[in-house]
Amino acid sequence: MKRVTGIGGIFFNANDPVALRAWYKQHLGIDVQAWGGAAFTWSDASGNPTKGTTAWSIGAADGGHFAPSKSTFMVNYRVQDLASLLQALRDEGCNVLEKTDDSEYGKFGWVMDPEGNKVELWQPPPGL
Repeated sequence: MKRVTGIGGIFFNANDPVALRAWYKQHLGIDVQAWGGAAFTWSDASGNPTKGTTAWSIGAADGGHFAPSKSTFMVNYRVQDLASLLQALRDEGCNVLEKTDDSEYGKFGWVMDPEGNKVELWQPPPGL
């Protein structure tokens, strides 16, 4: 079974997310949208667009999205078969969180790494 196939997104928290988003927009040219982040379109080695995006987002430090992790960041990894991967991780003794989500954006599950960081696993919807 193929496990991680790419990075779906990078999410981090800030004490002042509005100011930090503005800094990234002004100084690094990231096209921060009203939802608090940006979507980077993938391209091949020649610069031609390909199917897929990587999300980048800054949230409030007092949000609970990364819980139970105390880390200020979370990486979202694309996977092909979320259910099988979560079961394999459980079988290997990993700390897989029981909660999963299934929405129009795909299927999501989470595992804690040995350092206590929450890792998001994302199976995109068909065709993405």
